[in-house]
Amino acid sequence: MDAHRRELQAYDPEIADAISGEEVRQTDGVEMIPSENYTYAEVLTCLGSVMTNKYAEGYPGRRYYGGQEYTDIIERAAIKRAKSLFRAEHANVQPLSGSPMNQAAYFGTLTPGDTVLAMDLSHGGHLTHGAPVSHMGKVFNFVRYKTHPEQGGAIDFDELMAVAKEVRPKMVLCGYSSYPRDYDYASFKKVADEVGALTMADIAHIGGLVAADVMRNPFDSGFDIVTTTTHKTLRGPRGGLILCKSDLKKKIDAAVFPGLQGGPHMNNVAGAAVTFKKAAEQPFRDYAAQTLKNAKTLAAALMDGGAKLVTGGTDNHLMVIDTVASFELDGREAEEALDRIGITTNKQVIPDDPRPPLRPSGVRLGTPACTARGMGEGEMKQIASWMLQALKNPNDVALTEKIHAESVEMCRRFPVPGLD
Repeated sequence: MDAHRRELQAYDPEIADAISGEEVRQTDGVEMIPSENYTYAEVLTCLGSVMTNKYAEGYPGRRYYGGQEYTDIIERAAIKRAKSLFRAEHANVQPLSGSPMNQAAYFGTLTPGDTVLAMDLSHGGHLTHGAPVSHMGKVFNFVRYKTHPEQGGAIDFDELMAVAKEVRPKMVLCGYSSYPRDYDYASFKKVADEVGALTMADIAHIGGLVAADVMRNPFDSGFDIVTTTTHKTLRGPRGGLILCKSDLKKKIDAAVFPGLQGGPHMNNVAGAAVTFKKAAEQPFRDYAAQTLKNAKTLAAALMDGGAKLVTGGTDNHLMVIDTVASFELDGREAEEALDRIGITTNKQVIPDDPRPPLRPSGVRLGTPACTARGMGEGEMKQIASWMLQALKNPNDVALTEKIHAESVEMCRRFPVPGLD
């Protein structure tokens, strides 16, 4: 235990013990929530650094406080690295998280009441893509398109074109939270161009996979705006990143600051800069490729064992199991059954789910975190076997205890990055 941890333990054992407990949970459990990952020791160092003490309202060279010599170095490095990594003309590294990142993109380019064509939440979209319960859904007019689950989750672009011509959106938005396919960005761009709309891609979930060039980059199809979080598949600190064409630079920057937020969290910006450097290196590219291999292996093993996946497979890092159709368990029951064997997932709605969000029809899972620990296809097959046994026999206490012990033993062979 380092000196700072001992000081915290002595002063506030309640909080110190909770942190220690979380370290054990992460070490002994199989993290399968696709939006979670393990960051690097170097990023943790940035997050706990003196940069957390510094206000830096404004942008490099144009700050509202003095003492900005080192904040400017850090933010300029983060911007340069992000632009290079994603082949973008401009990058804003200040958004505090994924939701304000998307809000800034909207407010920077749209007027309240404008129409946005975006993916339906139950078909894989995100809350910030105009879900009725979100504030953005009240500010802008979101028209939501759907996928065709019976066709592997395909998007009918002739249908989308017809809708676009009818509603004349100011923005065509693609991006997802639980959609297990890659996007045909060129077809989205064609629809947007036909009606004179901006194009925006929210790649928060697959940002690392795009950075590593194992999934398509929206900028290669001429997109105007791309947003991504810096954690998830990028394995960085929790934060947001807006990338855009140079002609939108002033609007996007003004929407972030002073439009939506004050000073950036410079410890996070420092961590993001380190993350972008890591993501440009070959070990990260290998990691991203393995994440996809692991996801395909896991999906195949689950389907072979009788699990029904919403799109019949996956092209990215995640998948959604229809647990009601597969095991006669709702999503919460399935999530809890998997929790008991040390595998963490999250309950998830399925397309046009008839069940409520807290008792939905599925669970969502993915491979970024376990891949970061060094697990491969063999471990994916074992995890699938444990999951199938637990979901088919959720009330078998002896089986649950046996599998939990086995999963802990496996996890301890794979150190958690940042804690090893």
